[in-house]
Amino acid sequence: MVSYELKRDRVTIRTKDKKWEWIIEPRYWRNSIIWVSLLFIFPIVSYFVYPGLINTMISANLLASIAMPMSLMTMGTGRVNFGPNFFVGVGGYTAALLSIHFGMGPLASLPFAVAITLFTALLYSPLVIVARGLYYVLLSLLLPLVFFEITVIYTDIFKGDTGLFGIKPLIDTGNAKINFLVIAYLSLALMIAYLWGINKMIKSRYGLVMAAINDDEEVAHGIGVNISKVKIISFVAAASMIGVVGWFYAHYFSSFAGQTYLTFTFMLKVFLVLMVGGRAQIFGAVVGGYFVTFLEMLMIRFMGPIQPVLFPIILLVLLFVLPEGLFGIYRKRRYREYFPTIHVRR
Repeated sequence: MVSYELKRDRVTIRTKDKKWEWIIEPRYWRNSIIWVSLLFIFPIVSYFVYPGLINTMISANLLASIAMPMSLMTMGTGRVNFGPNFFVGVGGYTAALLSIHFGMGPLASLPFAVAITLFTALLYSPLVIVARGLYYVLLSLLLPLVFFEITVIYTDIFKGDTGLFGIKPLIDTGNAKINFLVIAYLSLALMIAYLWGINKMIKSRYGLVMAAINDDEEVAHGIGVNISKVKIISFVAAASMIGVVGWFYAHYFSSFAGQTYLTFTFMLKVFLVLMVGGRAQIFGAVVGGYFVTFLEMLMIRFMGPIQPVLFPIILLVLLFVLPEGLFGIYRKRRYREYFPTIHVRR
């Protein structure tokens, strides 16, 4: 038997032991619709006004797509992973090697990139259980650096210093500008899918369990939460999502180099996106991704040689001036639900 229930802010449908709800009050979805619409309009406007902005938008979407799974990983494990670019490297090199040596296109290499990243994350997942505090920080920081050294040592295979070339492109329409436009919408779709999925997970019962672990592991253990299981699932799931971004990078640029994605510089940029946006908040990751990417683009254009020095200084100043990040300004006025914050465990 199906029953319907209409309330002031939602519609509820029940069938036996299942229930579906849809929010209908505008204050719950109005701002989301507006911002998503603006993001979808931006590439079209840029295509006719200034096509170079499309590439900047793609970079912002991909950085946000790395930072959001990092937020999920931070929340579910209670640990700050300082080496998310390790999984970018795993996913990217898997796609690159399969494309170059076996002629695989993007769709064919995607399942392998996800599977290899998932398997690699599963191998390293015990770190979130046995390592704590600064030990975990150092171990997670060393993973991409060690991987980069491997790509340089075995340069015949990985070409870590010069990069692998000849990877099949993500899209090939015969027109470079249209390629960028289509890829912009694909990167936007990836980012919105991550945002929607992670937001749903955080608001679910499983999200409450992760929140308990993030706030206090001992209390979570005391109420019967299987901490080890939740940590491993959160770590592996988030790592697989980051591996997809590595796959995207490889096919987007038709090249992949450890020198670009496995170094401390790239990791620092992702971490700044996470912090400047809003201390591991998923919506803040989107804000931080766009802010950091467009700020870097403007400084390269107008600051010239001093950009490499001035850019990190500005971001570090923002970390002190806005301890809750850019999205924290919005949250002070509209605080509704739980969002994870970064803790470094002792």
